[in-house]
Amino acid sequence: MNARAHANNRDHRASSPSTILVTGGAGFIGSHACVELLDHGYELIVVDNYSNSSPQVFARVQRIAGRFVGAVYELDIRDRRALSAVFDRHSVDAVVHFAALKAVGESTRMPVEYYDVNVGGTTSLLRAMHEHGVHRLVFSSSCSLYGDAGGGRLSEASPARPTNPYAASKWTCEQILADVCRRIPDFTALSLRYFNPVGAHPSGLLGEDPSGTPDNLMPYLAQVAVGRRARLPVFGDDYATPDGTPVRDYLHVMDTVEAHRVALDHFTDGPGMHVYNLGAGRGWSVLDVVAAFREACGKPIPYDIEPRRPGDVTELVADAAAVARAWGWRPTRDLAAMCQDAWRFQQLNPSGYAGPAGSKSAKE
Repeated sequence: MNARAHANNRDHRASSPSTILVTGGAGFIGSHACVELLDHGYELIVVDNYSNSSPQVFARVQRIAGRFVGAVYELDIRDRRALSAVFDRHSVDAVVHFAALKAVGESTRMPVEYYDVNVGGTTSLLRAMHEHGVHRLVFSSSCSLYGDAGGGRLSEASPARPTNPYAASKWTCEQILADVCRRIPDFTALSLRYFNPVGAHPSGLLGEDPSGTPDNLMPYLAQVAVGRRARLPVFGDDYATPDGTPVRDYLHVMDTVEAHRVALDHFTDGPGMHVYNLGAGRGWSVLDVVAAFREACGKPIPYDIEPRRPGDVTELVADAAAVARAWGWRPTRDLAAMCQDAWRFQQLNPSGYAGPAGSKSAKE
């Protein structure tokens, strides 16, 4: 693309973005974001390498939204040549960046892979964006970078103390983004620090379907309830919490992706690095979530107490006042809705995306 074309693109992007590149758009949060953005009139370009996702989600996205995703490319964003070709083919206004490995426990077993994928993928994306005059990014960050903060609600001013490679990779990416914003005056990066997105689309067509053994609580719970797994491992009951199990702030995935859509309206707030927590502002222990899921599915959830898992911390709860003040965004769905929607997806898809779309029933 020549310099004049880049200049024309920059002029076009001075207004609100309309064509969005979604990295990791086949994943759990990415696929729900595609529905949310299509529902609000955005044109989408998606890239995903399907390392922990399925291309089958796009037929489901279309079924829910009533619209096609504009284009889908199977590629690893670390492949700079392939990624650059996508930018060459499409006039992209902004990027929503989900592509990453995301499991705390797994990251302690394969730290180099986490840095390679999460940090290397982000730097590759930033290079391609800058070379093509795209300077607007919404970044999928994580509350895990706060580490073992010792309780209490965590604001964006709370220090980063990552305790595992996943969290450290997200913190490293944020530092890179801040440096990019200092070097490129018109670059805007909106970093959203999630507090445990869970749940599913209320249709039951989209949900969390990890490859292999789930590393996160809610999909493991759902697979136990549907009969795919015998018992839930609970890692540690000796934390300084009311029932001894770790406490987390959970956020419905539909609230999470709504915040991303709202973020796209706020690039005009000014360039630079902007960081916001996304959370409900209250915590639930592992056993609280087990009880809520048992209520949602009407079945017992057998579990075993196992030793603490490396990298886990006692408590992570959000102070999400900043995003409420800046954007007027607040989550609206409670833990019961998170569990009900996750269970509906698992009931209708007992084998995950490997089975027909939403056509099966759970075991009685």
